[in-house]
Amino acid sequence: MESQWGESGSVDADGTRLEEMVPEPLLTRDYETRPSLVYERLRQEHGPVAPVDLLGVPAWLVLGYREALQVLQDDDGWPKGLENWRARSAGEVPADWPLGPSLEVNHVLIQGGPGYGTLRTAWDAALKPFQDPGHPQAKRLKAAVTAYADELITLVGQGGGTGVADLSAQFSRPLPLMVASHLLGFPGSQGDDALMDMWRVLDAGPDAEPALERLLATLAELAAVKLKEPGDDFPSYLLAAHPDLSLDELARELFMLLGMTSDHVGILMSNTVVEVISGDSGVRASLSAGMIRETMNRVVMRKPPLVNFVPRFAAEDTELGNYTIRAGDPVWVSSAAAHADPLFADHVASSSTISTRAHLSWGAGRRQCPARELASTVAAVGVGRLFERFSHLDLALPADQLPWRSSPFMRGLRSLPVRYELASVPERPSASARTSGPELGSAPESEPETAEPVLPDQSARQRSSLWRYLTGLIRAGR
Repeated sequence: MESQWGESGSVDADGTRLEEMVPEPLLTRDYETRPSLVYERLRQEHGPVAPVDLLGVPAWLVLGYREALQVLQDDDGWPKGLENWRARSAGEVPADWPLGPSLEVNHVLIQGGPGYGTLRTAWDAALKPFQDPGHPQAKRLKAAVTAYADELITLVGQGGGTGVADLSAQFSRPLPLMVASHLLGFPGSQGDDALMDMWRVLDAGPDAEPALERLLATLAELAAVKLKEPGDDFPSYLLAAHPDLSLDELARELFMLLGMTSDHVGILMSNTVVEVISGDSGVRASLSAGMIRETMNRVVMRKPPLVNFVPRFAAEDTELGNYTIRAGDPVWVSSAAAHADPLFADHVASSSTISTRAHLSWGAGRRQCPARELASTVAAVGVGRLFERFSHLDLALPADQLPWRSSPFMRGLRSLPVRYELASVPERPSASARTSGPELGSAPESEPETAEPVLPDQSARQRSSLWRYLTGLIRAGR
């Protein structure tokens, strides 16, 4: 693409230091409601890189597509790792900075330094069975996603064959968390309390900090179990690939899989549903033709779930955009802003059936998201099952009135109210009624083409905190 677009015009870089500036706050009401306007205003004023204030801490925000690629693809010039942050090392970042806790949980997404290569290799090895389409584990994963989706849809249907539901709270958010819990090897529904705490952490409310402490403690207990009794699950595979991981380190990696995959996938599913049911006939035709992933590609170009990546830091004084970025300055790449860069957006044909895959939603370079195929599979299967089980879905609010939640990292719907009608065709057997078949991650004596996972029975579900919450949504008439 760079050869197609050419080089940008040369400018004299502004050498003003970041700490000498008075940048405008990024996380404002405007950003909450219309982030595209904020990105465009910053682009008009500063060019492809802009100084911003992140809740009291100055940082550089990369708005340009070419500049975003430059940072993401150059790990030596723009490394991760909070140890590279000059202001933090100097004690200039407030101890109560709201973003501190999420960045201090040092896992594969955050970590820099020489240990990253070994950790990333272990992640790739641990995820491969679930991401390789020809692997038995990947087939069981798809069967599990379908089974969980059917459970959730059936639960929605208890409110009636037609009605109103919040597909975010009742489907898009719980589904990936349930799948992630299964991948982590939580027995039965014992991981549901952890899932509820993960929600509290992601929502960043007043109970987020104690929820994070409980969640990390729970994951450390799970890590200890897997160390003594390995199974066919992600933590056991990760330990096998990286046996030097401590229990604390393993718990942080499990936190990353649970949090990042679940929130990213949940937002992607909700956004895809909105795209389909509010789009033109071409979108619906694409979905009916089995092109769910292409629909998701179009969605993440316009509304990527991960809008800003975790920070990188300039290894040395470097010109980027119209500024000189000083060594140790924090640099946040905005995929949402980069996708809106005319140099990228003008080359994406909105009417094209096959969309570009040059988007940055999963990152770029060797630090591209290790779970991108896993996340895409969960989202595609979930959305596909949703439109198979519902004969009619319609937004209960105009698309431009849907409520959004924004954070420094993610942007997704607070709720997705829909009017629905369940299909009258015979349903698949409910997941709770299945009594045979291999557990997700187990090694069956003979591998069927599509394995059916054994999921918790109904009595276990009724005791589950997650299930009580979801059932309560129906009783409340939501």
